[in-house]
Amino acid sequence: MRRFAQVALLVLSGVGLLRAALFSEAYLRYVKEGMRPLLIASGVLLVLLGAAEAWSARRRPAERPAEDGDGGDGSDVGDVGDGSGDGSGDGHGHGHDHAGVPRVAWLLFLPALSLLFYAPPALGSYTASREAPKAVAVVAGDGFDPLPATSPLPITLTDFTQRVQQDQGRAIEGRTVRMTGFVTPADGGGGWYLTRIMLSCCAADAQSVKVRVYGVAAPEADTWVTVTGTWHAQGTLGTSSAAVALDGRTVAEVERPVNGYTDALPLGS
Repeated sequence: MRRFAQVALLVLSGVGLLRAALFSEAYLRYVKEGMRPLLIASGVLLVLLGAAEAWSARRRPAERPAEDGDGGDGSDVGDVGDGSGDGSGDGHGHGHDHAGVPRVAWLLFLPALSLLFYAPPALGSYTASREAPKAVAVVAGDGFDPLPATSPLPITLTDFTQRVQQDQGRAIEGRTVRMTGFVTPADGGGGWYLTRIMLSCCAADAQSVKVRVYGVAAPEADTWVTVTGTWHAQGTLGTSSAAVALDGRTVAEVERPVNGYTDALPLGS
């Protein structure tokens, strides 16, 4: 890979990172919000490295013909007459290694250019349907606080799951709840899944939490919705046999929340 290409790769990668982290929310499709300062620092570093490499190349004196195998007296030092002097056997006898890096290295430009011109879609139903569900933490002892009297009750998918399968006080029974997530189709058995995806660090460690929804038609996959309903009575409430499911009453499409990669109540709710 030529030096100018190395410089271009560094600069393009740095500018792409800065564009994603400084001038858009595209970085949230790759990492958690807290990683933003590190992305900005990495982008600045890559641009500076590219600039330093370009400056170094300009200051470096051009190679003289003598360094290209010409002894300066008309004789070709690297050529012994049969091309064996440079180990290449091609008869040119330059004495340089022209192999360089493999041509496949040029493919590195693809992710660099994608940062500038293409933002991949956010993780959604395709990922959620193939990832193992996140294990919901066990709430020790009497760790459940009383539920507020608000109706419908705003609740996260994780909190709903814990209440359904662990709260022996059965506080969720008969309560109308409201949850927000995106639609994931379900395989057999009716209904569909209300889903949230959570990132511990980046998209590579994504995990999902799901609540099955019955009684209302499923919007298109990956559509963000707010669902109201009551617990779908199946199994024994407060035990692991209880179905993590909802008898839906209403479904309303909503914008994807800014904190879409967390299982939290939408900001402002």
